[in-house]
Amino acid sequence: MGVYVVNSRDGSVSLVQVEQPIVNSKQNFNWAKNQLVKIYNENSEQTEFYCGCEFSFNNKKGTVDFTKCGYKPRKNQTRAERIEWEHVMPAENFGRHLQCWRDGGRKACKKDVTFNLMEGDIHNLQPAIGEVNGDRSNYRYSQFTKEFNQYGKCQSAVDFKGRKFQPRDEIRGTIARTYFYMSNKYNINLSDADYKLMTEWNKMYPPKQWECKRNQQIKQIQGNDNKLITSQCN
Repeated sequence: MGVYVVNSRDGSVSLVQVEQPIVNSKQNFNWAKNQLVKIYNENSEQTEFYCGCEFSFNNKKGTVDFTKCGYKPRKNQTRAERIEWEHVMPAENFGRHLQCWRDGGRKACKKDVTFNLMEGDIHNLQPAIGEVNGDRSNYRYSQFTKEFNQYGKCQSAVDFKGRKFQPRDEIRGTIARTYFYMSNKYNINLSDADYKLMTEWNKMYPPKQWECKRNQQIKQIQGNDNKLITSQCN
């Protein structure tokens, strides 16, 4: 097994071999969501991913506070008011590598052990406004605009015709390191365009305190860290 690491001199990303981590036999999407609620309840000052809005939980139900972040629902008020758990690398990107997905998509993969591990990997999950999560769909990340008016003051944007999603600057490095992590851990090929963009974002936006802390908290729960984050946080 290999992991992506960063050259501290030039910011380049390379693959090195490391020991295979222990697999968490309980790992699936429902398990991951329960763990994430605990993590964010213990770190309640953290904001949701795509728009930086504050949110809170009532048991497992997450609700969003629009008053401080200036978010305005684009179309779906009900879904905008709730927190959903977003797969940074979409399920289709990793699911399509499996036979079950080719046989019948996500539904056919529900009993597949490998799919459950990938779908329930906490490193790939972030809290997001439900409406934005739905709009992002499985669109590729990109940079295509300097206008942000679809969601009020939210600095993320979606191009529905082009099937592209532009995330706000603050999370681009996190996205890049998540893509490299998923590519490495589950042997998922990145397109040349994705590899180039993620390498650039990883270099431009190094980890901040919360990304470093979250990585270590996930390691304690799931049994493995994102080595690319760890290498830049030490």
